Amino acid sequence: MSLGLFGAITRLLPHPVLLCAADGRILAANPAAHRSDSRLTPGACLFDVDSTDARLLRDHLDTWLRSGSPVPGALTVKAADGRLRRFRCHGARAQWWDGPLPAAQLHLVPLDGADQFVVLSQQVSALNRELAFRRSLEAERARLLAAEQAARGRLQHLYTLTAALATAVTVTEVSRAVQDAALPALGATAVELRLHSTRLVPPLQPGEHPSPAAADWTDLDHPAPAPAPPRAPSAAEPPLTLPLEADGTHLGLLVIHGADPGAAPEHAVAVAQQIAQALRRAGLHEHEHQVAERLQRSLLPRLPVLPGLAAATCYAPGGDLLSVGGDWYDVYDVDADHIGLSIGDVAGHGLREATVMAQITAALRNIVPRYGARPTSVLDELNAFLGRYHPGRMATACYLVFHRPTRTLAYAAAGHPPPLLVHADGTSTYLDGATNPPLGPVHGFRYRQAARTLAEDDTLLLYTDGLVERRREVITVGLERLTACARVTAGLGLAELCDRFLHHQPDAAFPDDRALLAARFPPA
Repeated sequence: MSLGLFGAITRLLPHPVLLCAADGRILAANPAAHRSDSRLTPGACLFDVDSTDARLLRDHLDTWLRSGSPVPGALTVKAADGRLRRFRCHGARAQWWDGPLPAAQLHLVPLDGADQFVVLSQQVSALNRELAFRRSLEAERARLLAAEQAARGRLQHLYTLTAALATAVTVTEVSRAVQDAALPALGATAVELRLHSTRLVPPLQPGEHPSPAAADWTDLDHPAPAPAPPRAPSAAEPPLTLPLEADGTHLGLLVIHGADPGAAPEHAVAVAQQIAQALRRAGLHEHEHQVAERLQRSLLPRLPVLPGLAAATCYAPGGDLLSVGGDWYDVYDVDADHIGLSIGDVAGHGLREATVMAQITAALRNIVPRYGARPTSVLDELNAFLGRYHPGRMATACYLVFHRPTRTLAYAAAGHPPPLLVHADGTSTYLDGATNPPLGPVHGFRYRQAARTLAEDDTLLLYTDGLVERRREVITVGLERLTACARVTAGLGLAELCDRFLHHQPDAAFPDDRALLAARFPPA
């Protein structure tokens, strides 16, 4: 078929028909094509007329040239007035064309609002936009949900850290809480505490350096004995270093390794402030605790060295107490045949109780030379002293006297836990044959006493109630623990035995003071 025949056939068609070469040149066009757009004439280039992407038009043209049957496509022509005219196309290779370049025969149908293809295309476009919008909403919802979950996780970790810091009493406990709970709260790989120990716990006297144990932190004031904690693996980002300040005192630094880059810096600053407050509180607690312990130890007597007596003492302040208490122990050289021992506790804690304790120990040193061979008389006199000079006060006490020639131990207890007699094989017996009311509340009471003969290898253990009493526990449970501990003390020296009883529950909390006096009476 020639171009003339092509023109004759397509002249009467109502829609535009084009014959286009592979390079986009229009070889022939029917009158309807010229009427739809004056540029759709032979000799024009389709790439100059179509206003869509040239690459898209090239893909359409290549598809039409390869197809033997009509393939749908689209053309968009920009008119002279700027309006766009869209055509739905069906194109295929013109098999009849024998020119030097292959050609495609295109049938164009103008698109308008009533065209079903236009309606379908608009619906598809609207659906695509709706799907894209929904995908965007889902992505935003997922992002917000992830952000909410991350924020909730950070708040939970922060709550855990706050709770751990609130229950930490000592600097070491604060450091341990930071190592355990600060990592997830900060989203970090490692944290370091670099602290000024002398600012945390001021020394009691000039020249003293009572630095707390620094197992989990670096002591900036005494770095030599405190090994630095293991460093985090090297990372591209340098560590974040924040000051630890509380009440205007610079306590040290918090070094954060591998911090979450997406976390707000205000979050890390808030965590550092919490840690600083906990450190300040713990440092003051330790300082006051050391002051109370120093004062308490200064009130306890120094035991005399007596023939026929081997003794050891231990004292530990209560973990929950910052004030001095009323615990005491003492040994007395009554006469050539008698050795006296006492232990007791004034009810309460504070300077008034410590003052009463000091006066009781002074009164005992006046009472024992006169009545020391008779425990009942000693407690009678001490009860009268407390009622006369400290009315309303109460104390528990136990007085014992050892008779060297007969190895007889006479004793009387005034509301005090019974002494424990530990035998050489580890078995033990409580001396509970002479229990009486505490000192103070009952006036004119006549105290009773009991006696027991001691073997050469027996050990007498005197102790205050802080050693056996626990919150929400009957005292008999603590007494049973003490006898169980005695079973593993065979062969121990007095100092080691005393220390074993003092720490027989290493993980337990001791709210009250613990005073111990261990004694043996070797033959002369």
